[in-house]
Amino acid sequence: MSSDATEHDDTTGDHDDPTGMTADEKRHDQLTRAPKSDETDAAPRITTEERPDGVTRIDVADTAKVRPGGGEARTRD
Repeated sequence: MSSDATEHDDTTGDHDDPTGMTADEKRHDQLTRAPKSDETDAAPRITTEERPDGVTRIDVADTAKVRPGGGEARTRD
């Protein structure tokens, strides 16, 4: 991450936050605030794996309520 991105990254806890909430608490609050939302809406949607060779693998979590892609496969004409 570049130093510029770190300056604006609110997950470090270095910034004064008037709500007193952490970034994770804010995320949970936003995702469960809607009238028909539930706890599964705030569940993690990705998993990360730091490999020994320095590569970070990012996958969609098996438990993700929202997944990329469509429903049924479509064929091209």
